[in-house]
Amino acid sequence: MKELKTKIEIMLPLLNEKQRRIYLASEAQSYGYGGISEISRISGVSRTTITQGQKEIETGDEILYDSGRVRREGGGRKKITESQAGIEKAVLDAVEAHTLGNPESALLYTNLSLRNIQTELEKQEYSISPPSISEILRENEYSLQGDKKDLYNGEPHPDRNEQFEYINKTCSEAHKAGNPVISIDTKKKENIGNFKNNGREYHKKGEAPKVLDHDFPIPELGKAAPYGVYDVFKNSGFVNVGLSADTAQFAVNSIRKWWEIKGQNDYSDCDEIVITADCGGSNGYRTRLWKTELQNLADELNKKITVVHYPPGTSKWNKIEHRLFSFVSMNWRGRPLESLAVIVSLIGSTKTSKGLTVDCVVDDNIYQKGIVVSDELLNSVNISKHEFHGDWNYSIFPEHIQ
Repeated sequence: MKELKTKIEIMLPLLNEKQRRIYLASEAQSYGYGGISEISRISGVSRTTITQGQKEIETGDEILYDSGRVRREGGGRKKITESQAGIEKAVLDAVEAHTLGNPESALLYTNLSLRNIQTELEKQEYSISPPSISEILRENEYSLQGDKKDLYNGEPHPDRNEQFEYINKTCSEAHKAGNPVISIDTKKKENIGNFKNNGREYHKKGEAPKVLDHDFPIPELGKAAPYGVYDVFKNSGFVNVGLSADTAQFAVNSIRKWWEIKGQNDYSDCDEIVITADCGGSNGYRTRLWKTELQNLADELNKKITVVHYPPGTSKWNKIEHRLFSFVSMNWRGRPLESLAVIVSLIGSTKTSKGLTVDCVVDDNIYQKGIVVSDELLNSVNISKHEFHGDWNYSIFPEHIQ
């Protein structure tokens, strides 16, 4: 029996539909009583198909000897669009009112489920399965898609594209010169504790983790603010997990920690650090404390620090979002962030097939909110604004360099 199964497994992939049913029918005849049932069980081919093969052998049907055809002319099940007149139009009419986006787009898409479309068609006395509905939609260039963040709230900045080009040029030149290019941002703050975390992972049936039925922060555990530094050209991540406020001091201290732990080893001979950042938040281009703290860092490292900001409303293009934070979120999906140790462990174990590695540390400093930077202190920053959009693009030099 084992030899027969092996033989069938070898033969079937080599044969077309007609040849398979004739071959299986001949094996069933050789087997004797119960051959059709046994061959059907071994091969997974229906008894009806094997029986049809036997009939063709017995009658010497000309179809058996016609090398150009697998089935008789007109044989096989008719397409549903032929057997039920008007059903294709009925499917398209059902989704037309729910079609989203630009109708001239290369791909249309629907927010109706196949089951709901099936129910709607049954009301019109059509009989159709979800796979058949899916096939009709595919043939009419529909596909199932999620919504896409492509619309800008308000008018986009007129220099948006030019700024993207400027960022790319600045980063490319820095990389050629052997200087680091880092993308920075703060990931969403996370409540520490046995709270529900979006996503799922495998558990034995009925053994999924039990979590609290509310999301109110636990004061003694607090919140974690992961600040990320992503080395664009080395595909290397660093996350500084803060327990205090997300301020400019916290942002710059995260860069400082990255340099101490990773940067100075990878770029010991560099003379400049290039940073890409969002326009707002703790590292926003209007934040005074951000610039004064960068001055302190430039003095400490004795290196020029260049910052290029993404235009307003375009933070999703900041590489740290889809090259680091997205993988961190995937790595801890469905896992309650019960403690700081769990958070650090999950972030630090994030890896990808493209070679991403992540280092993670804890920052237990207390950062004060609302620090006011005077005009005098701001004017002491040794800053050089670039010719193109000096508000978004600037370099800060160590104090002794003019």
